[in-house]
Amino acid sequence: RVPRKILASRKGMAQAFFRLPLALPSPIGRCAVRTLISRRGLPLKCPQHAHQAVSSAGPAVLSRPTVPFKVPVVAGTQRHLQVSASAQGKVVPFLLADIGEAIAEVELVEWHVDVGDTIEEFQKVCLVESDKASVDITSRFAGKVIKLHYEVGEMAKTGSALCDIEVEDDADLPDDVAEAPTDAGSADAPVASEGAAVTAPPVAPATTPAGKKLIMTPAVRRLVKEHNIDLNLVTATGKDNRVLKEDVLNYLEGGQAEQPAQPLADPAFVSPEPAPVQRVVPLEEDKVVPIKGLQRTMVKTMMAAASVPVFGYADECDVTTLVQVRKDLKGAAEERGIKLSYLPFMMKAVSLALRKYPILNSHVNADCTEMVYKAEHNISLAMQTPNGLLVPNVKNCEARSVLEIAEELNRLQTVGMAGRLGPDDLKGGTFALSNIGVVGGTYCTPILVVPQVVIGALGGMRKVPRYDDAGNVVPVTVMEVSWTADHRVIDGVTMAEFSNLWKSYLANPSAMLLELR
Repeated sequence: RVPRKILASRKGMAQAFFRLPLALPSPIGRCAVRTLISRRGLPLKCPQHAHQAVSSAGPAVLSRPTVPFKVPVVAGTQRHLQVSASAQGKVVPFLLADIGEAIAEVELVEWHVDVGDTIEEFQKVCLVESDKASVDITSRFAGKVIKLHYEVGEMAKTGSALCDIEVEDDADLPDDVAEAPTDAGSADAPVASEGAAVTAPPVAPATTPAGKKLIMTPAVRRLVKEHNIDLNLVTATGKDNRVLKEDVLNYLEGGQAEQPAQPLADPAFVSPEPAPVQRVVPLEEDKVVPIKGLQRTMVKTMMAAASVPVFGYADECDVTTLVQVRKDLKGAAEERGIKLSYLPFMMKAVSLALRKYPILNSHVNADCTEMVYKAEHNISLAMQTPNGLLVPNVKNCEARSVLEIAEELNRLQTVGMAGRLGPDDLKGGTFALSNIGVVGGTYCTPILVVPQVVIGALGGMRKVPRYDDAGNVVPVTVMEVSWTADHRVIDGVTMAEFSNLWKSYLANPSAMLLELR
């Protein structure tokens, strides 16, 4: 006998149903028990020894289910019934949480899981891209992925379900997690005797037919999506089965990239492979491309900056001594696994100069009625990434050494080129630099990163002839710098004095030692 309170709910009645011994009278004498139909959402399992002959007078007693029951198929005979896709555990929706910065929707860039995968708590589920950054979404609980609600490239609203996950009945879930609604329609599955067993509809694999996962950068993924390319037809020539941009371009031109040559017995005789040739694929017709994701940030930033009256100030810096200092310290930095460029010296020089001119390290509110002098020197650096131009920042440069700034800069450059800069990397900047010299520029007019009030553009270094104090012509390494400042709160004299102090630190890096704490 089952207590009434257990039978009060359908779930409780079903659980009691499976805990009790069950007598099933056979509808036809001398036949085998072939099919057991369960209630929707509660697939019945049957022990292997249930396949026994019974008579209409004698019922078959089944113990609690332990082994999944397979329904045989009779040749020439086929019936259909609705097989629920529900699982035995609780199915809960995995919602896209608010990732901050007033983000209302994101683009789903990549799934890290597929239907049927078992995942653990805090395991990466998918990669999404907002108009501010790319973020890996991790699971809040462990279980089995039952359904994916979005395809790659679709926009997902904050608070919507990304996927459904089956968890254990007794799993400890957060209070804000509810069971996912059961789909009204289920897939049809053939049922009947002797042959194949009933199976769920096949799930499209995330890998190629050969079973290999294809790896590619966001830029290559975008190219594949634009041209609707079947990746099974593209030969991946990169390391670890990575699809390169050249592989896609070769496919579009009608030819496959050649497979890498097999190494010879003696590596000393292996000739270096030629550098891949960049091919331009012309458009055959006009194409409309929506502005979304990180490009929206550039639109908003430029529109905000266009409303600010600015002035420019440019100068030339002597960096001859800095070149030698960096050369002397480069080896010591490499021993610690750090790549030391010129930027960490320049960023530290900015931080030291900001101590004397703190107004340049400030924010202005929208209606220009207040200024906030920032205590932290979070120096932003404009960076070209596969997802577009981003401006991450190295935080607390005032408290970091040159080597510590270089280490953090290495990290930002690595995750930036992988398209994995997070919101924390992008927010909180107080002063900005843009290194245009890496593409060969000298002077330019950088655009403010509102609400910051100053940005500087660093030109390329080059060796030129100059007169020394004795009138002799000597070789000097110089670099141009272009400043843009918010003329509502910054005047030209302040900008020029700051620039002169900053230049002096670059011309004589040892002078920075006097300011270090």
